[in-house]
Amino acid sequence: MRAIAWALAMICAAFGSARAEGERAGDFDYYVMALSWSASWCALDGDARRDPQCAPGRGTTFVLHGLWPQYETGWPSFCRTSANDPSRAETAAMADVFGGAGAAFYQWKKHGRCSGLPARDYYALARRAFEEVRISPVFPKINKDLKVPAEVIEGAFLEANPGLKRDQITVTCRAGRIQEVRICLTRELEPRRCGPDVIRDCTLQDALLEAVR
Repeated sequence: MRAIAWALAMICAAFGSARAEGERAGDFDYYVMALSWSASWCALDGDARRDPQCAPGRGTTFVLHGLWPQYETGWPSFCRTSANDPSRAETAAMADVFGGAGAAFYQWKKHGRCSGLPARDYYALARRAFEEVRISPVFPKINKDLKVPAEVIEGAFLEANPGLKRDQITVTCRAGRIQEVRICLTRELEPRRCGPDVIRDCTLQDALLEAVR
């Protein structure tokens, strides 16, 4: 019986991030702020969509993919809420942070509703979180494709933000590219240790960091 119980515990741990959609708004433990490297997103997704974010000459480095309510393991999505959806003007006003109005609305729909906040307050919190993180001045100067260890990207953020610790930030990769930097924050936007399903760093030593467009 002990062996069976142990096996069940391992299965539960392996699938801990799987949650049904439509959870109750406001029921979460902390936030994950995901910052996407714009050129990677454009190469993998945005160019095919002819997204304006990917137009040459914009000089976009990291954009806010999302401010995601998170459980200690797993996350809620598409939560039940009585809050009204944001207006077109409100989503358009967040295009500079999210990279586009469409992205801003989708992030509200999937993640923002789970915050338990009205749309306007969620957007204000997302902007504040984004603006409180300093982007190293090195990144806008990347004018050619580079192959770098993923840990170098994390190091650049730690150097630019001395209040951050290594267990509060993680770098993800996708298709051999630097994809995102994710920073774990309390509800008050103070850095905190990431949960076990977030803290896994990309270990590539030759991840592609595409040139700023």
